[in-house]
Amino acid sequence: MKKSLLSALAIAGASALALAGCAAPPSEGSPAPTDKASTPADTSSPAATDGGGDAANFLACMVSDAGGFDDKSFNETAYKGLMDAKDKLGIQTKEIESNAESEYAGNVQSMIDAKCNIIVTVGFALASATEAAAKQHPDVNFAIVDNSSFEGVTNAKGLIFNTAQPAFLAGYTAAAMSKTGTVGTFGGANYPTVSIFMDGFAEGVAYHNEAKGTSVKVLGWDEAKQDGQFIGGQNPFGDIPGGKNTANTLIAQGADIIMPVAGPAGIGALQAAQESGGKVNAIWVDTDGFVSAPEYGPQIVTSVEKAMDVAVFEAITAAKDGKFSSDAYVGTLENDGVSLADFHDFADKLPEGLQAELDQVKADIISGKITIKSPSQPK
Repeated sequence: MKKSLLSALAIAGASALALAGCAAPPSEGSPAPTDKASTPADTSSPAATDGGGDAANFLACMVSDAGGFDDKSFNETAYKGLMDAKDKLGIQTKEIESNAESEYAGNVQSMIDAKCNIIVTVGFALASATEAAAKQHPDVNFAIVDNSSFEGVTNAKGLIFNTAQPAFLAGYTAAAMSKTGTVGTFGGANYPTVSIFMDGFAEGVAYHNEAKGTSVKVLGWDEAKQDGQFIGGQNPFGDIPGGKNTANTLIAQGADIIMPVAGPAGIGALQAAQESGGKVNAIWVDTDGFVSAPEYGPQIVTSVEKAMDVAVFEAITAAKDGKFSSDAYVGTLENDGVSLADFHDFADKLPEGLQAELDQVKADIISGKITIKSPSQPK
């Protein structure tokens, strides 16, 4: 999902990737550029090694999707993992921001030319470019956020997250806190990494209805049909006005808690909530929106988080130590790879007993007592 907030989310572009794009040169790692223009690469960078050697000679690199590293969500959280690796491991880093899908393949090639030991690509939209590069350069390790490992490719690791689990908790929360009995969700475009959030949210509302005898309605998503409300257009994850219009459509139908899964475009939903005068609130995704978009903190009940920074850090560490594996990392509630964020300003506004209920629901998801049905969950 793309962009962080809020951007968080983050993410996504079309699944088809142009391979002939023109790439800007990679920039030195720290801090991330904010104008999407990459600075020239340092051609005297350390040469690639096989890992396990001198940290100062190990080069970890990252390529963003079109959201950029300042999206306050998806890319930004992954970038934090790169910076954590630089600070904690003493390695060298480079990064490059993509402005459009047509740049993905060229940007990945720029990192190969820079002799990176591991290249982390952010977002499933870079899957084709990442897979092709990994096959052509078996001596370079790759990791890709929000995409599974590639079959038969031993030097590329998928970093994926079962966000249906914490989204289930978010849906349960929304149902418990709604005053109108109607909540809503919408996405940027109908991709599995988007719909998985919406599935979990809808299932969480349904579970609350069954457990508590309520009849809260979900607008914007039909899990059975795997279809719902999306911004669409040429830039669905960057269209903030489109996100606001979509949110206002749900609000006009009675929704008083909305979960946008649309990267930076989701900021439009936060704007709509802010303008409601306290009648409408939101749930963010990918990162803790209260932290990444504090100007909308009073409207954010909680967030569905993905620990992309931890997954990226661990992949880079394994590559540096010569222990890299193509086995996919799967973030779950059990391993803290996904979570429901703190309630912050809403902590004192929760219905009595809700936190204890959420703790039990989380335990039941982990134990398997509660089975989430989303078809987009990691297999």
